[in-house]
Amino acid sequence: MTCKTLIFEQPVTLIGGGAACEDDLRMALNCAPRLVAADGGADQALAFGCVPEVVIGDLDSLSAAARARFSRGMEQNQPAAISSLLHIPEQDTTDFDKALRTISAPFALAVGFLGARLDHQLAALHVLVQDHPTPCILLGEHEIVIHLDRPIALSLEVNQPVSLFPLAQVQGRSTGFEWPIDGLDLSPMQSIGTSNRACASDITLEADGPGLLALLPRSCLSQVIAQYLGVQSPRL
Repeated sequence: MTCKTLIFEQPVTLIGGGAACEDDLRMALNCAPRLVAADGGADQALAFGCVPEVVIGDLDSLSAAARARFSRGMEQNQPAAISSLLHIPEQDTTDFDKALRTISAPFALAVGFLGARLDHQLAALHVLVQDHPTPCILLGEHEIVIHLDRPIALSLEVNQPVSLFPLAQVQGRSTGFEWPIDGLDLSPMQSIGTSNRACASDITLEADGPGLLALLPRSCLSQVIAQYLGVQSPRL
């Protein structure tokens, strides 16, 4: 099923039904003020006192109480409406994937997709490396996760952890790392790059192709938004 893309001129906070806290949601909304829920993430948003503009997914996790808070589902090719349901019934993709395929925004900051069930976390990482119209940052309890699909340059404290995890065979380059990745064939079945760390105050990272995840300290969020995504971000 193909739905009309929902266009947001401002960044989007995308909330899921995984582990999240109200403080994280509020922080995300400070950076990305448009709130969208992936299926049962709407229940979590409502519990924190926030009403998503649209709920996207197959809607099998959305509670009856939350469903009653929203207007009837959008018809295909109609524009987004406040507090609407966008039902995408196919079961081949996750609700996170459905949401990222449907929205177009400067970037999405995803809350409630890490933590809780491990299979859901693995699925979220899989979705992150797919080709979507909106770049996405996953916000976790201890780190943020991005798909390294373009070069980044960050300022870190020496010894801060930076992990790389390939979901495909890929090569890359780095500066300022205790263990550089230059010349390595990274692969989920061979060499990975977890538990690396900064050995200088400035680091750079780039990959030669898709499939490499970067796990960065949460303190990097403003830099990632400003430098990796090319937009300005509030100080966090």
